[in-house]
Amino acid sequence: MIRMFRTMDDTIQQVEETFEGVWIALTAPTQVELKQVAETCGVDIDHLRAPLDEEERSRIEVEDDYTMTIVDIPVTEERQEKEYYVTIPCGIIITKTNIITICLEDTPILEGFMDGRVRNFFTFRKTRFFLQILNRNAAMYLQYLRMIDKKSDEVEKKLHISTTNAELIDLLELEKSLVYFTTSLRSNQIVFERMLKADAIKKYPEDEDLLEDVIIENEQAIEMADIYSDILSGTMDAYASVISNNLNIVMKVLAVITIIMSIPTMIASFWGMNVSVPLENNPHGFAILITVSVVLTVGGYWILSKKDLF
Repeated sequence: MIRMFRTMDDTIQQVEETFEGVWIALTAPTQVELKQVAETCGVDIDHLRAPLDEEERSRIEVEDDYTMTIVDIPVTEERQEKEYYVTIPCGIIITKTNIITICLEDTPILEGFMDGRVRNFFTFRKTRFFLQILNRNAAMYLQYLRMIDKKSDEVEKKLHISTTNAELIDLLELEKSLVYFTTSLRSNQIVFERMLKADAIKKYPEDEDLLEDVIIENEQAIEMADIYSDILSGTMDAYASVISNNLNIVMKVLAVITIIMSIPTMIASFWGMNVSVPLENNPHGFAILITVSVVLTVGGYWILSKKDLF
């Protein structure tokens, strides 16, 4: 899908034609759309295809007529009626006349610009717009990290009541999301630091300050992701130990019960043999054996309880 926007009269408006100062937003584009944009804007079609690969790494490439930057952005996806956090590549290409964004799906980062909810945003100020996208991207990481922390707290509360596999799997998925975020944030950080040395990115006087703000926000997100990951990892280890300890307690109780129940079983097995046994001719033999079994069983229970095995 191709959408084109331009700032006119201090408002963002969607346009139908490509001309100078237009923002071209590509979302899961077809090959025909990629070819059309490549020919219109003079961009290598391979650079347009690159962000559509989910495994594409973050990087910046400066060409003669344009600059291409790929960064990882956070998104949510639904699986089995549950929301998970992952990252996907987003490409931003700045040409002499236009700015192009390429992404596999719609994202709140770009939708905020399309809806006009971002202040001091102008499509014709391409480098400023580019840095504003990166700034919102870092802010989105921070927002999702807080949501992950909140979800982990909710799962922990459930674990206090029930130690089922479902809660542990939810914690594992959150830990995986934090790993994805940390990896992507560190990869983005390398790109941002390279931008400080790239003259093609800095055009307006305040752009360098904005880029430094982006770097600071990204560093903060990395620290938060590391902290939450350590906390979540420690929590999972603690609950795994609790579950293992509970299992040991259950197994210990079952073992003690087995020992106690083996006493009357042994007596019954001895007197059930097809040979002469004591009390076989005694009219009260059965009552005597039952009484002895009960006494020995109660005695065994008392001895084991004194050893704190229950």
